[in-house]
Amino acid sequence: MATLYLVPAPLDFGCETQTPIADVLPHATLAAAAGLTHWICENAKSARAVLKRIDVVVPLAAPLQAQIIQELPRAVHKKGDHAGSAGAAPFDARTLLAPLAAGQDMGLISEAGMPAVADPGSAVVRAAHAMGAAVVPLVGPVSLLLALAASGLNGQNFAFVGYLPQDASARQQRIRELEALALRTGQTQLFIETPYRNAAVHDALLATLQPGTRLAEAAGLTLAQASILSDSIQGWRRRPAPTHHRLPTVFAIGA
Repeated sequence: MATLYLVPAPLDFGCETQTPIADVLPHATLAAAAGLTHWICENAKSARAVLKRIDVVVPLAAPLQAQIIQELPRAVHKKGDHAGSAGAAPFDARTLLAPLAAGQDMGLISEAGMPAVADPGSAVVRAAHAMGAAVVPLVGPVSLLLALAASGLNGQNFAFVGYLPQDASARQQRIRELEALALRTGQTQLFIETPYRNAAVHDALLATLQPGTRLAEAAGLTLAQASILSDSIQGWRRRPAPTHHRLPTVFAIGA
């Protein structure tokens, strides 16, 4: 049985500027990725874009047009691929792993960061384990852990809770629930949002959270224009409005 490699992607997906890929992915990761020719991804276009960047540093084992790239189904993107996710049904990824069963190493890649962490792909990993394949995560940036480390919040007890509701009243209720959990247990609560909604989430947090609750916002991680700010809500209310809200941002609240 071959190996499924979990290949991290740079965190600059969708950003106007990109970080040199050799600055955020170790050479060993780039070399391992360059040696693969069979892929499972969220989006084939973005996967090819990452492979093109890798090729500049370490030549690909096969030309870009010869790479075999399969996309995860759209429903997996929208509802998740784990039976415990809200609205999700179990997804059988074994058909995507036919090359693996035939002895061909494969790569799993998301649009940004580590696949299967705050991204789809866990069903692919489960299927690989069930088939008896080796699963090897490669080293690269994980925005949640970078944000947590830089937040000053509790890094011994934390949870990632995905996205907040889009409806304003439901979002406010969810913020209060997460704050109560954080203050009661000391558990840092991490969440993300589509960049164009970041400002609305920031405003809702400042309007809803208690003055002493701490909020950290880590935007544009690994980019030259990265911004990481952490303060009490009282302190945030005295600050000028953030200017980083068009960048991918990780939010964290805690005691």
